[in-house]
Amino acid sequence: MLDTDTKRRIDTARDILVGKVPDPKSQVEQITIALIYKFMDDMDAESEEFGGQRKFFAGEFTRYGWTKLIRSGLGGHETLNLYAEAISKMPENPGIPLLFREIFKNAYLPYRDPETLRAFLKVIDEFSYDHSERLGDAFEYLLSVLGSQGDAGQFRTPRHIIDFIVAVVDPKKSETVLDPACGTAGFLISSYKHILKANIDPNGHSTLTPDDKGRLAQNFKGYDISPDMVRLSLVNM
Repeated sequence: MLDTDTKRRIDTARDILVGKVPDPKSQVEQITIALIYKFMDDMDAESEEFGGQRKFFAGEFTRYGWTKLIRSGLGGHETLNLYAEAISKMPENPGIPLLFREIFKNAYLPYRDPETLRAFLKVIDEFSYDHSERLGDAFEYLLSVLGSQGDAGQFRTPRHIIDFIVAVVDPKKSETVLDPACGTAGFLISSYKHILKANIDPNGHSTLTPDDKGRLAQNFKGYDISPDMVRLSLVNM
């Protein structure tokens, strides 16, 4: 279950964006991009604490670090310009995985109001990276604002219906799972979790071999007519 405080933060971030970004899908995108931005900086900071080095915001990308964006005393327009430049250049960042570069591909700031951005970033700053599934729950809650039907006849299937259908189909570790209209990848994620759960011993340990896991990673395929949905599905996975 998602805690009340996290829901409050997500709702507050959406409320701030409503006046400037009326489309719910765009709101989700803006919050998603900002959260990943913040979490990359959190992981860099954690690496430094353990004696490692920054990876995501290193070299010429050091200037885009979250702490520099939030706590360096920049003026409103300076913050806006730095943030807009950072998210547009992130696909060129050699320090982040290909998946993250794909998520930031074609990302942009759809408004030019520095006060809106500062209020929005202040809320995002309250989030911290968490390795648990609570992050996935938070993202699912965020996706729920897309509503039951989107553009081009897109429908968002509730999680309990997804899990029921997957249980009936009962995908196996050696089978390919294809969703030709994947939306936010709910069926793919549920299928993956179903296979993991089906391959454990009485003590709860996985019986999947390294080769099984390698093949499993290649067995999931998804497509969608909307590039925005593809981006959200990548984040969700």
